[in-house]
Amino acid sequence: MKYYIVLFSTLLMLASCSSKKVEKQKDPPTVDTTTHYTIATVKKGGVSVALKLPAKLAAYQEVSIFPKVNGYVNSVLVDIGSRVSKGQLLMVLEDPELEQAMLQAKERYERSKADLSIDKENYVRLLEAAKTPGAISPLDVSAARTKVQADSSLSNAEKANWKYQETMLGYLKVFAPFSGVITERNVHPGALVSAAIKDQRMLELKDIAHLRLQIDVPEDIAAHFKDKDTIAFYTSAFPGKRNIGFVSRNSYNVNPQFRTQRMEVDVYNNNYMLSPGMFVEVQLFTKGNPNAMVVPKSAVITSTERKYVIVVRNGKAVKVDVHTGNDDGTQIEVYGAIQPGEEIISNPSDDIKDGSTIHA
Repeated sequence: MKYYIVLFSTLLMLASCSSKKVEKQKDPPTVDTTTHYTIATVKKGGVSVALKLPAKLAAYQEVSIFPKVNGYVNSVLVDIGSRVSKGQLLMVLEDPELEQAMLQAKERYERSKADLSIDKENYVRLLEAAKTPGAISPLDVSAARTKVQADSSLSNAEKANWKYQETMLGYLKVFAPFSGVITERNVHPGALVSAAIKDQRMLELKDIAHLRLQIDVPEDIAAHFKDKDTIAFYTSAFPGKRNIGFVSRNSYNVNPQFRTQRMEVDVYNNNYMLSPGMFVEVQLFTKGNPNAMVVPKSAVITSTERKYVIVVRNGKAVKVDVHTGNDDGTQIEVYGAIQPGEEIISNPSDDIKDGSTIHA
């Protein structure tokens, strides 16, 4: 019996030591769970950005030539691709009725001039006779003067009608309003053209030697460009050839649908290598806003409700709402209640709370 008691006591002691050993092994090691963040310094200055945009070339001047009067095409002196000078004769129309109307208007004017001349002579003679008392009634003199005035007005009206008919007859000859190239021809000799048909375009003339490069620039970028700024562009027709132009005009108007602003560059094309309608890729370089604050792009947190950065002030996290500007993929312009030299978290997470202690 004594032997069993001693054995039981020994087993109990061994079990107790083994239990303590297991509990001691289960205790986890001590680990520093404090999160460390990368800190960046806010700088002042713009971010330079190179932006590629599609654009198009357009003629500096272009006009669709429609018939001013009705008539038949007598001759067309140009064709597609013809280079013409300002004032050059392009087409000749014919309209016999218009010619007859002009001749009749001229004849009526000549007749009215003759009537006016006779009435003036009669009035002068009456005035001369009226110097003798009682020879001519004052009423006859007044009637003669009134007739001269009426005939003068009629003669002026007939002259205006003759000049009008003469002008309309002049529209039978079509002249180039400016120098350029004929890019479209839709009529041939013998065709009937009418001024009443609004979509009957006879010819199309474009100024090819001087082109407009039309660029629709995003509104946040357009504000940084001024007249005479340099623009580089490439055409698909001449791959790799770099062309240079300068900003010539700015519309100062934002398209509300696309949020873009139209700018134009004058392109001189004296060798006619470029053509209106060509696809163009434009490279824009902007220096950014010198008054902006610059931070790493990764420092900006964007949520569904706000856009902000986390500033470290006195070792505490402070969320500051910002608006963003140019970014080059690494740095970004921000605008908000932050100052140059302040420290921000460049690798923040959205679970950081305002007032949290930050360990760099």
